[in-house]
Amino acid sequence: MGPIGLHGGGEFLAGDEPFLRLLVETAAAGSATGSTLRIAVVPTATAGRRPDLSGAHGVAAFRSVAAALGVDCTAEVVPVVDAASAADPQLGGVLASSDLVYLPGGDPGLVVEVLDGTPAWGSILAARVRGAVVAGASAGAMALAEWTWTPGGGRAGLVAVLGLVVVPHFERVPAGLWQAERAAHGRDDVGVLGLDERTGVLSMPSAADEDGLWRVAGAGTATWLAPSTSEPIVARDGETIELRGSSLAAV
Repeated sequence: MGPIGLHGGGEFLAGDEPFLRLLVETAAAGSATGSTLRIAVVPTATAGRRPDLSGAHGVAAFRSVAAALGVDCTAEVVPVVDAASAADPQLGGVLASSDLVYLPGGDPGLVVEVLDGTPAWGSILAARVRGAVVAGASAGAMALAEWTWTPGGGRAGLVAVLGLVVVPHFERVPAGLWQAERAAHGRDDVGVLGLDERTGVLSMPSAADEDGLWRVAGAGTATWLAPSTSEPIVARDGETIELRGSSLAAV
């Protein structure tokens, strides 16, 4: 089963290389498809707002990082942006055979609305079962969680990770805002994972089903506030953080 990556936004910009390197190195080490790493950038969150541009930025960033690491890769945009493309078997085939699937930021409601329960999401899960890394930034990371906030309010996410809500751009968020938002929706049972921009976490193998360790990469911090606690845990680049009470969903 492949790891999950969650990122706080500002993806693909200068300074985001540490997290991209971590993803590429991890995916290359676990690749089951051969010597060439296959990377899929899925710009669902920007459907209707130049997903081609979002995807192209991602492809360029991953190619640059892979080249610097000496990793041979193919990186392509997989334009799953509506119901038709989410059911397209050709796009599904590309996703299922990828070693790294990345969901950039945009509208978190769109990610869940377009992907949930579709063949495309099934293909992403199939890739993860094979060992692929599945990662999301900002809206993409929010959608991978058990619960997420959308412009229409709170709702269930894609549930790749249980027991948390992801708060991207955390350095800009007023103190206590997300705890209050969580309480207002009756979701005090989920922890709050705050991720600064250009900063992400990647799940690490753990013998336990819960309380797994995540590695932090990037310029900012990762902040964890578990359910029913008021004392945050903060970790920085190169450190690990224990998201006590959360767990990766079984596929």
